[in-house]
Amino acid sequence: MSAVKPAVEMSGITVEFAGVRALDEVDLTLFPGEVHALMGENGAGKSTLIGALTGRHPIRSGVVRIDGAERSPSGIADSRAAGIATVFQETHLSPSLTVAENVMLGSEIRGRFGIDWTANRGRASEVLAQLGLPDLDPRARLSSLSPAVAQLVAVARALVLEPRVLILDEPTSSLDVAEARTLLRVVRRLRDAGTAILFVSHFLEHVFAVADRLTVLRAGRVVAEYAAEDVERAELISQMIGEDIDALRELRSQRLAHHYAPGGPATLRADHLGRRGVLDPTDLELSRGEVVGLAGLRGSGRTELARLVGGADRADSGELWLDGSRVSLRSPGAALRHRVALSTENLREEGVIGGLTARENIVLALQAMRGWSRPLSRGEQDALIDTYLDALHLAPEDLDRPTSTLSGGTQQKVLLARLLATRPHVLILDEPTRGIDIGAKVDIQRRIAKLAGEGVAVVFISSELEEVVRLSDRIVVLKDREKIGELSNGPGVTVDTIVEMIAADLAGEGLGDVDE
Repeated sequence: MSAVKPAVEMSGITVEFAGVRALDEVDLTLFPGEVHALMGENGAGKSTLIGALTGRHPIRSGVVRIDGAERSPSGIADSRAAGIATVFQETHLSPSLTVAENVMLGSEIRGRFGIDWTANRGRASEVLAQLGLPDLDPRARLSSLSPAVAQLVAVARALVLEPRVLILDEPTSSLDVAEARTLLRVVRRLRDAGTAILFVSHFLEHVFAVADRLTVLRAGRVVAEYAAEDVERAELISQMIGEDIDALRELRSQRLAHHYAPGGPATLRADHLGRRGVLDPTDLELSRGEVVGLAGLRGSGRTELARLVGGADRADSGELWLDGSRVSLRSPGAALRHRVALSTENLREEGVIGGLTARENIVLALQAMRGWSRPLSRGEQDALIDTYLDALHLAPEDLDRPTSTLSGGTQQKVLLARLLATRPHVLILDEPTRGIDIGAKVDIQRRIAKLAGEGVAVVFISSELEEVVRLSDRIVVLKDREKIGELSNGPGVTVDTIVEMIAADLAGEGLGDVDE
């Protein structure tokens, strides 16, 4: 690779915000025909480095060279003119425009009488076909599409530019397995055509499926650089979080040693609980001190079951029992009053309230249970906050910031603290670690294991089956909106075991071969 002229060279890049160094003399080189993964926890400096390259953040010191010439883009438009296209995790698309209008925005094909909409729709369809969407109507309003398809539309907008450098910031975060596999194939195809690609993702399997080289940032500094074929995942994760990954292995060993086997009556029992068109009648039992994992593909019914048990949706069949008494949980608030706490997968819309501070979010559920006529005093709030500050590794300086400004991992911890403040007997966690950095995942997984040890009954859902296997005492497997089996976890249970149960081989459940 050294004989190839770099597409981008960033040398000694330093960026400061309010006198605090967000990047400290960072070097990064991108080569044509290479996928370079930028790794690190939330707050490590990945987004800041992308902002420095694309002109969104001013550089205090250092040099940026594009195709050998010193150049510091002054903004997104300038970086696009330099041949750099960026796809951000937040798509920045316009829901009121059509698919073609979003894809071609800023790159419209014009004829004698203005914009040639027929040509634009044709060009948009060509690019969308590359992304596995040949049948997507370019006239459709973006607002009618799923978030996953909208993410692919954002990628299509970048590809229209035929960039020499493509930056992909968490491009697979909202995609299912098949959609992610399609996108990663496109990434490989672009790489083989000579595009330099900077790839940012929390999904290690996606990184290792496409990356040729990896750079690890921690606290605004480069701490390691590897050829992808030469690094083990354990070493990579250790560099990212600054501690030994053996902690996760120990957690798995501790959970296996714990291996809770319920002997008394269930604290929660669902008998033929279902909702027409959403989930077939399903049985579920959960005992104090037990972690039950719900495993399955997207659309399998795992989220639907969690929402029925947690009161977010109403069942139209079956019964729900808590500690031997039949209950009707008609809302999450009613569930909380019965000490059943639900964390939904939709963190932004049904989880934390972005306009409130972290402190306000944490005390919210407890205050609601207590009643607004009896507000928690500042002393009571401080005592509550102190309880979870160390346990969840929350930073004191984050407490009085709007939650929307915090990292995804910190937001998940704030939501978990809010639920734990109600002292639940049953805790239902739907994708509590999705899209967050490795360090935050470790913190949350450790806390879940500790809660089980303290007697809390936990329902745990994750798209990463390794997490389900690591944490669960029992695993309930769902497919096509029905329960198809149940496993008692143990040394012989692996991801393969679960995949076989849902009638798909490991390559089908995972990414398979992204090369063509």
